Amino acid sequence: MHNEEQRKQLRDIAIESIKSGLTGGHALSVDLSTMDAALNTKRATFVTLQKNGELRGCIGMLEPVRPLAEDIAHNAFAAAFSDPRFPPLREDELEQLDIHISILGTPEKMSFNSEQDLVSQLRPNIDGLIMKEGNRRGTFLPSVWQSLAKPRDFLNHLKMKSGLPENYWSDSIKIQRYTVEEF
Repeated sequence: MHNEEQRKQLRDIAIESIKSGLTGGHALSVDLSTMDAALNTKRATFVTLQKNGELRGCIGMLEPVRPLAEDIAHNAFAAAFSDPRFPPLREDELEQLDIHISILGTPEKMSFNSEQDLVSQLRPNIDGLIMKEGNRRGTFLPSVWQSLAKPRDFLNHLKMKSGLPENYWSDSIKIQRYTVEEF
């Protein structure tokens, strides 16, 4: 877990990266030499933007590829300007944004012998899930439990997000769960 000062730094990086996108068309360049070690560690993150309580953008990585501070800058910029579900953010929207940062824990493979067994193991409001089936993959952050509170609904919507029918099941489906530090 990160302390309040580190969280503030990460929030500031996200905001400044979005502002950099509005003024210069690129993500904030982060000077890692000024950051403490916890913000220099490679971590997987998601940045979610909400406007008036509605999703306005969400981009992230499931694997750690960059230092935490850089990943937040990159994902904040991408959520604001590159989420294909939304037009690029306009300057007049900036003051209306709520920025949510999710730092992912290490995914762990789940073992189950049926769909019902999997559903019975899901931990609402705790688990994020990664689903893989063939070349299809999708994830839901734990925050999605707020709108899909029942484990069966959570799983079925994740299947649809992954491009599968909600009633699809195969013994080859692979599921990993992860937790997040969210602020």
